[in-house]
Amino acid sequence: MTTRRIGTVLALGALTMSAGTFQIAAADETHNFSANVGVVSNYLFRGLTQTDDGPAIQGGLDYEHSSGFYAGTWLSNVDFGDGVEYNVDFDEKTFDVVETSNSPGYELDGYLGFSKAINDDLSFDVNAIYYAYPDGRDLDYAEIGGSSTWKWLTLGLAYTVYGQADDAPGVPSGEALYVEGDWYYYAGLEFALPYDFGLGIRGGYYDFDYNDGGNDYGHWGVTVSREAGDFGTFSLNYDQVGRDTYDDDPQFWVGWLKEF
Repeated sequence: MTTRRIGTVLALGALTMSAGTFQIAAADETHNFSANVGVVSNYLFRGLTQTDDGPAIQGGLDYEHSSGFYAGTWLSNVDFGDGVEYNVDFDEKTFDVVETSNSPGYELDGYLGFSKAINDDLSFDVNAIYYAYPDGRDLDYAEIGGSSTWKWLTLGLAYTVYGQADDAPGVPSGEALYVEGDWYYYAGLEFALPYDFGLGIRGGYYDFDYNDGGNDYGHWGVTVSREAGDFGTFSLNYDQVGRDTYDDDPQFWVGWLKEF
């Protein structure tokens, strides 16, 4: 079960598959443990590449309780490229270029949440996630969020409650300045198609607390996926950012995911 991490990526056009879980039953309680591994030709998060348009190998471990509580961790390589570093004044919400810096090599996330179905058509999810870059500098941040799903429509939001960049003299370019007070809004549509195909349509908007909206952006995308039994799930994806402050060229990428 990969509700939190895959739920986040799903709004961006990733793929999911349930190949099986390891269960422990005690009285009326059930504990589910699962693992997942995936490969993507470009790791895009909320419309922006996290691997300098290169491939990524990803994987995670998840726990789910029958009550709806879940927790997990997820790992991926990243590459924000060599770039400028910013001297940030969060009181004035401005920044100046000061020097070059190097990218971290990997991202390690930890998350927990509670997910519940109200009826056959309506469900909700509340969660918290910490994004860590252990070999990077002042890039970690944490969010709380929630979403609601009705049939094929999901609406959600996330709020940044902590960011190491709040107290940092600068952060590398290629990685947005995630600081306390940022909001991210997203929506997704998911449809089952014949022959085990799936269609996902998504969009999101990032409202940053710094730079007076100068770096806010919207994005959208489409995914066509195909479940292949024991071979996992394959997908073809399109993503687009709607602001030329970032790379606004169309992004096409492929992915594969298998859950154990």
